[in-house]
Amino acid sequence: MEHFRLAGLFTGTQDCQSEAAGLAGSLGLPLLEQCPEGSYLHLTRERLELVPGGGMGPLFVDFLGGPVGHRHRFGGGRGQDIAKAAGLKGGATPSVIDATAGLGRDAFVLASLGCRVRLMERSPIIAALLRDGLERAARDPVIGPWVSERLHLIQGDAARLLPAETVREPVDLIYLDPMYPHRDKSALVKKEMRLFRELIGDDNDAAGLLRIALAHAGKRVVVKRPRLAERLDGPPPSHVIEGKTTRYDVYVVKAFAEARPSKI
Repeated sequence: MEHFRLAGLFTGTQDCQSEAAGLAGSLGLPLLEQCPEGSYLHLTRERLELVPGGGMGPLFVDFLGGPVGHRHRFGGGRGQDIAKAAGLKGGATPSVIDATAGLGRDAFVLASLGCRVRLMERSPIIAALLRDGLERAARDPVIGPWVSERLHLIQGDAARLLPAETVREPVDLIYLDPMYPHRDKSALVKKEMRLFRELIGDDNDAAGLLRIALAHAGKRVVVKRPRLAERLDGPPPSHVIEGKTTRYDVYVVKAFAEARPSKI
């Protein structure tokens, strides 16, 4: 359920009117004739943006430049903690469902390392931003071919979608990054966390989503947390990979299956 109130969708570009009308209709938003003072979606010739108002800059998805592009080029490849948590060793490239996709950054990193990733995002607004970023990345001559092949967006609630989706196509790894009050002081993180919280509220169902993930992942579940945060309610992780600010709680599904009592 969306909590964030958007005035609607605005485009000041004549050649985007048809696309803007279709997008506004699909999101249930009015198509604005004038730029509003409050929060709104803005479709430009270059991209789709969420403009939150209050003097804050726009939020958009960019896989080509900025921090994501830099991380892709210089992030350390399979030596990254996320790659270790996902089990990317010995040439392994597990299939992945990112059940809390958000702006798609971690999914993009895993895809850049060879994984096929299905991204699930329950907020229609965030999913629209993510879809726009993926479509722009897919047109890039360098990364476009593998973006189109390895990253696929599914808009909807993962708690509802995971059972049927994993029956349709089994998955090795389910990745969870539930919302948590970050202590990072950067303006970017503060802006994103504020907007995410206003859009979808707190992830109070994160422990339930972990239980569903454990029941449907083929090999492992990975939960990303701030380093000092408490773990999600449920069984303890099989092991933990801890960095300077971030922690990955790794649940090896085989270990949990072997720990369950056998049926007589």
